[in-house]
Amino acid sequence: MAEFADRAELRVQAGDGGNGCASIHREKFKPLGGPDGGNGGRGGDVILRVDPGTATLLDFHRRPLRRAGDGKAGAGSHRNGADGADLIVSVPDGTVVTTADGEVLADLVGAGTEYVVAEGGHGGLGNAALATTRRKAPGFALRGEPGAHADLVLELKTIADVGLVGFPNAGKSSLIAAMSAARPKIASYPFTTLIPHLGVVEAGQTQFVVADVPGLIPGASQGRGLGLDFLRHVERCTVLVHVIDCATQEPGRDPLTDLDVIEAELTAYDELTGAAMADRPRLVVLNKLDVPDARDLADLVLPDLRTRDLPVYQVSAATGAGLRELAFAMAAWVERARQAAPEPLPTRVVIRPAPVAGPDFELVRAGENAFLITGPKPRRWIRQTDFSNDEAVGYLADRLAKLGIEEALAKAGAEPGAEVLIGDEDDAVVFDWNPDVPTGAGFGPRGSDPRLER
Repeated sequence: MAEFADRAELRVQAGDGGNGCASIHREKFKPLGGPDGGNGGRGGDVILRVDPGTATLLDFHRRPLRRAGDGKAGAGSHRNGADGADLIVSVPDGTVVTTADGEVLADLVGAGTEYVVAEGGHGGLGNAALATTRRKAPGFALRGEPGAHADLVLELKTIADVGLVGFPNAGKSSLIAAMSAARPKIASYPFTTLIPHLGVVEAGQTQFVVADVPGLIPGASQGRGLGLDFLRHVERCTVLVHVIDCATQEPGRDPLTDLDVIEAELTAYDELTGAAMADRPRLVVLNKLDVPDARDLADLVLPDLRTRDLPVYQVSAATGAGLRELAFAMAAWVERARQAAPEPLPTRVVIRPAPVAGPDFELVRAGENAFLITGPKPRRWIRQTDFSNDEAVGYLADRLAKLGIEEALAKAGAEPGAEVLIGDEDDAVVFDWNPDVPTGAGFGPRGSDPRLER
């Protein structure tokens, strides 16, 4: 069974808001004590939170659907419904949240970082909250709003200071095993490493994380081998270390060629994703010098590598030769990058209210005598209305009239009997417009509206 996953699809559903309650207070000698229906509770949010104890997205392959709790309905005696429970979904550090279309929503870095991916629906108002001087005892309440839902893609980009890159079987796993407590699989055949491994290395007073990435081959940036899937794990690395196999006997390969091929793949990946890995400092490690022929080859190419202004280190992961010097060199580059990094700003909550200057609704002609009305307020009010209650429908008509929809229809040339669609085009509520029916007309018995009887 797989133990690692760095990409997963997730479907989230926030909780629905609870319905408001339509209730009249009754007690002995006081049969009509006024409205006392409570409000519905808010639906729970779905929140992604970085958990240092989570290292993979594998759990989302097993459970791709997550849902928060629904709000409870209100009750009589002014009892409000309970809010739905928020759902906290743990994700690894370095998780990027995108839509199915590739739009980046959040980049979650740092323990405890949160992002609300789906907001719960608002609870409906009870009739106590809807009472006015004219409508003293409403016979209706507002329904709770449905919670938001979203289809997301989660991608994990490993958080590490140093990234080891190179051809398959170049000795990257052996190197990280010799320098840290990590124990990746090591064998003599290519593509032994199928998942990234992290190891913590200490050099003097500096402690840093090294990432062992599966081997790259020519064409990795176009999807060959495992490169395209795992190149994202070196995007965040401060230093890139080229691990070069000086003992390879494959035809057409030598240290200089291997370096050029990997650099070309990193450049192609930069052009594809904009990762800007070309700006990261490089170290070159000539590995497997415990093999006699490898040491001779390393001595041969060393002058050419130094002409490229690249720091070169000759090591043997098998014997440990040169690893101490390499560790301190890595630590020096990491420390230099940490000191050059800007000071972290203090955490503060920035409240950005929605703009109020925009239109509350939009009216579009949908036919010869048909009109479609869209907008956040009309859509929300439609969801809140109980269409089995005539008084609630009349209340909706008054709200729409106050918003200016009646005047907009008249200006747009609507004729009596015009078909008016409110909401989403594929799921709209249809009304027949009658401009002769006044708004705010007198109220009939509870739950009724005289205008609808006409």
